[in-house]
Amino acid sequence: MVKFLLWLILFILCWPVALLALLLYPIIWLLLLPFRLIGITVKAVFELLAALITLPARIIKAI
Repeated sequence: MVKFLLWLILFILCWPVALLALLLYPIIWLLLLPFRLIGITVKAVFELLAALITLPARIIKAI
């Protein structure tokens, strides 16, 4: 909703730039998608490593 309101303000102030942003948004989103997927993968790998490192301590604490 906030993005839409910001776009409306931009449309009122400078409509050519707002229309250009509206047309380029999907293209930019598609270009940034691989980086977002890489970020998700790296985060998952770090969480897995943290779980493996803390596993012995969690097993000892559970006993």
